[in-house]
Amino acid sequence: MASEILVLNGPNLNLLGVREPEIYGSETFEQFFIKLKAEYPQIDLTYFQSNHEGALIDKLQEVGFEIDGIIFNPGGYTHTSIALADTVSAISTPVVEVHISNIYERELFRHHSYVKAVAVSSIIGKGLDGYREAVEVLLAG
Repeated sequence: MASEILVLNGPNLNLLGVREPEIYGSETFEQFFIKLKAEYPQIDLTYFQSNHEGALIDKLQEVGFEIDGIIFNPGGYTHTSIALADTVSAISTPVVEVHISNIYERELFRHHSYVKAVAVSSIIGKGLDGYREAVEVLLAG
C-alpha cells in the first residue's frame, strides 16, 4: 500500500482556475489538493509544480528511489520531452501519468505522450478526478 505519494505537475498547471476554465475548470490546484489530502489522510501526499523541465527531472530523481508513488502531469512536456520519459524509466518508484483534458480529442500534436510508454498507468480526460483515480491505482499496487 502506498504511503508516500508525490503529485508532480508540469508547465502552466500553476494557472489552473484561471487558464482556459472551459477546458480545465475554475478550481485552483491548491484548492483541489487540500481536498485530496483530506480524502486520503493515511497517505503522505506532497505537491510540486514547475514550469521548468530540468526542475521536474531533478524532483523525479530526488524522490524516485525513496517514495511509494508519483502522480505526474507533465503538461506540454508530455508531447516533447524524451528526457522526462527517460527519467521516469530510470527511477524505481511507479509513476501514473495524468492529464486533466482528453489529449486525444485536442490538437493532433497532443496525441502522442512520451511518458505513457514508461508510466504504470495513464489517466486521460477525467478532470481533476484523474488525480484521485491515480491515487487509487497506486494504492492498488
